[in-house]
Amino acid sequence: MFDSLSLLGQGLSMALQPENLLFALIGCLLGTLVGVLPGIGPTATTAMLIPIAAGFNPVAAIIMLCAIYYGAQYGGTITSVLLNTPGEVSSAVTCLDGHQMAKRGRAATALASAAIGSFIGGTIASLGLVFLAIPLSSIALKFGPAEFFALVLFGLTLVVGLAGRSLKLAFISAIVGALIAAIGIDPVVGEPRFTFGSTELLNGIEFVPVLMGLFGLSEILLNLTGRDNTDVAIQKTGRPEWRAIAKTGPAVARGTGIGFLLGLVPGVGAAVPTFMSYGLERRMSKKPGDFGKGAIEGVAGPETANNAYANSSLIPLFTLGIPASATLAVLTGAFLQNGLTPGPLLFAEHGELAWAIIASFFVGNVILLVLNLPLIPAWAAILKIPYSLLYGLIIVFAVVGAYALRANVFDVVVMIAFGFIGYAFKRLDVPLAPLCLTLILAPMVEKALRQSLSVSQGDPSILVSSPISIVLLCLSVVAVAAFATRAVRAEHRVTVDE
Repeated sequence: MFDSLSLLGQGLSMALQPENLLFALIGCLLGTLVGVLPGIGPTATTAMLIPIAAGFNPVAAIIMLCAIYYGAQYGGTITSVLLNTPGEVSSAVTCLDGHQMAKRGRAATALASAAIGSFIGGTIASLGLVFLAIPLSSIALKFGPAEFFALVLFGLTLVVGLAGRSLKLAFISAIVGALIAAIGIDPVVGEPRFTFGSTELLNGIEFVPVLMGLFGLSEILLNLTGRDNTDVAIQKTGRPEWRAIAKTGPAVARGTGIGFLLGLVPGVGAAVPTFMSYGLERRMSKKPGDFGKGAIEGVAGPETANNAYANSSLIPLFTLGIPASATLAVLTGAFLQNGLTPGPLLFAEHGELAWAIIASFFVGNVILLVLNLPLIPAWAAILKIPYSLLYGLIIVFAVVGAYALRANVFDVVVMIAFGFIGYAFKRLDVPLAPLCLTLILAPMVEKALRQSLSVSQGDPSILVSSPISIVLLCLSVVAVAAFATRAVRAEHRVTVDE
């Protein structure tokens, strides 16, 4: 432990050198901007900057690219809260309560709770990288296809927890998400499915245009059709309510744990811990009915999980050389281009540089907190822009973001189509969260299940062949039973009241 602290201190002295500090600041600013602009994303930004970064000091270049990665996690929160348009897939769940808080004049409180939670989650996850990286990553190596199937299936059980007022409508939403996720090439046999002869659908449907349509464009359509009266456009942004933020401590603690643990398992994806955190907070709340109407725990918990995941997912990369996401895969290329090989040899051959990069994570989290807390009034002031102008800005951001994703007009069409689908769902009071969750998790469940059955030559007992799988599957059963019981009771109470 003391050796780790000593090495961290040496790395911190290097990370605080003017050049490295400047690159950390640039990365945090770019990351926040990337998160604010829907569709661009840290993956594309990192890939575009690798050739430019190659001309700089290797440590400074990697520090900047890492800062873009975890800085984007907070930037996506801003548009989720203010415009109901998630800048990143991982910020989609923040729309559910963050935007409702903004409508009630509590935008500053939502953004402050997200900033503080993100700082705490990111910092604690970085400490994990310092002290627990190697032993915890060895646990992640034990996750084969069967264990991964059980883990993601547990995530899917949260569909029941996100049911809203109707369990039936939640399952309809979930099924729609699963069907959309099935479009494209079969991951095992390589055959097209649900493409109807369209070459555009062979690669499937991207998450970002779907989410921008469901949350962003649908909100505009609701306003234009009078569902949300534009006469009551938000004029009051408020100030951070520090007492309310202080009460989110338990949610922040739970979000940190969820994000940190899931970040250790490659391939989980940044959206999974945020939805898990949201489902857990709703389950733990004494007032679950407040969720979806502006519950601050629905912002603090997922946003903390988001940043804890972002920093924790660097543990498998640094210690084992395993990238946990597309962005980290691109970041691996940046390491290699600068003569650094992620994995155990990184510490043996380039220990000084590795610890400088790790120390920069603490510096970057402080920079993000210092940047974003004072700027909350500036971000919240966006709400004072007349809705007629704001609609145009949202549409421009959405169209540019959807097109920039793959330079493909088809993605813009997808976004518009899902804008109308989101509008219909909101009109019919169908929850959007289950659709988003199954859209993200269904391909993972399918792939893990089919890989498991291929390994066992069709024997399903492989799914319960390890203690990890058994524990996770039991938790799934318990979660479904608890959520379903509560949902049925809620529907019964509504029926009695009527």
